[in-house]
Formats: sequence, structure tokens, C-alpha cells
Amino acid sequence: MARLIGQWMSDHLGQPFIIENRPGASTNIAVEAVVRAPPDGYTLLLSVTANAVNASLYQNLSFNFIRDIAPIASINSVPFVMLVNPSFPARSVPEFIAYAKANPGKIIMASSGVGVGPHMNGELFKLMAGVDMLHVPYRGGDAPALTDLLGGQVHVYFGTVAGSIEQIRAGRLRALAVTPAKRLDVLPDTPAIGEFVAGYEASGWQGFVAPRNTPIEIIDKLNSVINAGLANPTINARLAELSGSVLPGSPADFGKLIAEETEKWAKVIKSAGIKPE
Repeated sequence: MARLIGQWMSDHLGQPFIIENRPGASTNIAVEAVVRAPPDGYTLLLSVTANAVNASLYQNLSFNFIRDIAPIASINSVPFVMLVNPSFPARSVPEFIAYAKANPGKIIMASSGVGVGPHMNGELFKLMAGVDMLHVPYRGGDAPALTDLLGGQVHVYFGTVAGSIEQIRAGRLRALAVTPAKRLDVLPDTPAIGEFVAGYEASGWQGFVAPRNTPIEIIDKLNSVINAGLANPTINARLAELSGSVLPGSPADFGKLIAEETEKWAKVIKSAGIKPE
């Protein structure tokens, strides 16, 4: 995503955009590098949902994400899907909830790590549906958890649509529901969880932020260029390939999203007593 939008900005601003990966500490190393950078528009962060989650998950961060960044523009919304092995006895969300309530703590819920999307989506489901499941975190993205789900070692996984769509279409995994508020064009016959669990909605997101105190004229210029990119058919098609949908808007719109997501996941973390690995 950074390379896709970065190339667009480079082409339209006449400046090279260098993508520098700063992995580690569940994105916190990258965030710290950006919030400590000069507020001149030359150092940006591709912000993700984990940044909002980490604000409550980690107690001793050296920064306050909302305070220390300046939102520029949201890029896209990323859907997830509630997956089970075809041998699992439940064929729908209501059946799954009934089975979970009849077998408390016996359903194994896989995730790709503590605090990441699949984990948080599942914890929100547990909280709102009133069910108890055993969480088993994996490392390495979707693949290890999906492998064990395919093998029947775990029972449910709230994975990305992009990472599981082929397995769903091949019938090797059963999609019970998608996590956004509405059904997806790529899975039109799969209901949204919210159709059964009122108010449930969980989507990943990505967008660009800068260090706080970055001049508003720089923020507005970058926002304008990014939104023009999101309206471009080529970039739109690429986002569709990644099973995401464009999420254009103003810097204030993105700031509102970040604040709402931070508050939402803080409640889940507190209620479930989630601790970092």
C-alpha cells in the first residue's frame, strides 16, 4: 500500500518517496520514528488499525499516538471474514453462537498475534455475542492460522478476505459472515455479522499521518494528492484486488476515525483483559 500510494505521490509532486520498513513491537518502533521526526512533511507514517489498538494495549509507550501525529488522509478499509472448517457443526452465526454457549471455552479461536485484527475482531465478537472461546495466537500472518484451520486443529479464525478468498471459493473453508457493517461484493451470499449481532462492525484501515505540528498547508497538499490517487481507476482497481475499498476524506475525517477506533478497541481490551505478548 505504501508503495502504491507513494509512487502516485512521487509522480504528482515531483519528489521521490522512499519506503522504509521499520518492523518491530507491533508497529510501535515505526510510529516512534515518525513522531520524533521534524514536522516538515518529509517523514510520513502509513498508519494502520494496530496503532489505535496499541494505544491501550501497551502501557508504557513513549508517545501518545493521537496527540503526537497529524492525520493526513485515510486510504482504505480492509474487510475480514469469520471462517470455520467445513467439518465444524455450525453453518451460520446463530448456530455458531448456540454451539459456543453450549460448549463454553471449548472452541479454539486462532489469531495471527495478540492485538492484531483477527484477534481483536474475535474478541469483539466474544464480547458482543456473549460467548467464551479459547484464543490461540500464531505468528507470521494469516498462513499458519489458516493451515491449522484447514487441518481442523483450531475451530474459527477472523481472517482477511484477501488471504482466504480462494480457500472459501474452493470449499476448503466455510465463511460464516463478514466483519464490516454490510455484505461484500466479493462474497455477496455471505452475511455480515451485524445481521445477527446487533451493532457489530470491525474493519481494518490504513492511512497516512505526519508528526504533529506539521504545517496545515503541507497536510492539505498531501491530502489533496492522495485523494486524487484514490479517485484514479488504476489505483481503485488495485485496491479492489487487495479486497479493500477506498476511504477518501479530509484530515479531520481521518482524525475522527482514529479517535473512534482508539476508544472502541480500548473498551474491548479492558473488558477482555488483553495483555501484550
